[in-house]
Amino acid sequence: MKLNVENKITLFDGKFDVDAIFRQKIYEEMDADRDEALYLCNLSEVAKKYDIWCQKMPRVKPFYAVKCNSDENVIRVMAKLDMGFDCSSRTEINAVLKHGVTPDRIIYAHPYKAISHIRYSIANKINVMTFDSTEELKKIQFICPEALLVLRIRCDAEKAYAPIGDKFGCDPKLEGRLLLTQAKNLGLSVIGISFHVGSGCEDPPSFRKAIAAARTLFDYGTTLGHRMTLLDIGGGFPGHIGREIDEITNVINTALEDYFPPGDYNNVKIIAEPGRFFVYSAYTLGATIHSKKQLLDSSGNAYHVKYFINDGVHGTFNFLLYGIPLSSCYALTRRTADKKVTNDSLVQCSLLGPTCNGFDKMTENVHLPHLDIGDVIVFPNMGAYTLSMSSTFNGFPKPRILYFQEREGSTD
Repeated sequence: MKLNVENKITLFDGKFDVDAIFRQKIYEEMDADRDEALYLCNLSEVAKKYDIWCQKMPRVKPFYAVKCNSDENVIRVMAKLDMGFDCSSRTEINAVLKHGVTPDRIIYAHPYKAISHIRYSIANKINVMTFDSTEELKKIQFICPEALLVLRIRCDAEKAYAPIGDKFGCDPKLEGRLLLTQAKNLGLSVIGISFHVGSGCEDPPSFRKAIAAARTLFDYGTTLGHRMTLLDIGGGFPGHIGREIDEITNVINTALEDYFPPGDYNNVKIIAEPGRFFVYSAYTLGATIHSKKQLLDSSGNAYHVKYFINDGVHGTFNFLLYGIPLSSCYALTRRTADKKVTNDSLVQCSLLGPTCNGFDKMTENVHLPHLDIGDVIVFPNMGAYTLSMSSTFNGFPKPRILYFQEREGSTD
């Protein structure tokens, strides 16, 4: 594989070999004063995820959650795939529009919107937006009474990486009917129901409960005169390497057949707001060990090693602060080719970030071989809520990114 200019897309044939690229780009550039971590982004993985989605849930059109990863190359690929987009701010809307995405492929899916952002949305003919309160209804009526509204209800998964029901979504039984009635009295048009069971859902039956609740409100909204045409089933879909989504999609497909069968409500449009599903596995991070400290027992043997790497919780590991687990990592050393790593050669390690913050820790209990300064630790599944949440705290840079895409017609 011949590497191209950085930040351009390099075409490759056959297997995408991240270890070989890391060896070339990190180890061969050690003397070039490149101190930042390195991301490898396989854009073909995003396209493959789209194919999987269409196979697993043909009735559900994905509207990618831009907040998960707003990388311009990722958005460009998704725009070409004719995907929709879930935007939550003026900046995200603009990031999508610049790639030729038409307004009908965007939903302004933030229940609490700044006035200037609403005006920007309407000025760009993006008029489908969510709400879950009386105050938001009144604000929308004042600014853009022509908006097409989607009522967001709350239906939390019992287990999810990031529950969000405490912040967004109305109680479907206690508040849902009231808000639909208030919208009607204000002369506003409600076209559908949305929900989000929580990011990284580990409770598939929660989707069925939410879809059932949405059907009840669809029926009630119709009796009020609302033209109910849109069901938004939100996000929560896993996307890391080796994780299938069949358990969730089987629940969703069955629930849709039961509560929104084809032809019902004049073929209601069904969308979702997946984020991590599309980008989680597309990014692999290579972080370099710049310092280390060995903790020795009374015999002078290292029983624990602290490795300080060039990325941390103020950078792309920010997600750890919110209870989202680190999926896995492995060592890539100069010695890997000529020295077999066995369980006996592993040592308990801590992985620590580069800043002076004492909380800048990724893990204090991982087993890795004895590594040297300059060796690399590889982290797969790093495309979701990483780059979009990172900072340059303490003066440490964000990782650079190299982009790759499988050459058309290439086979493994």
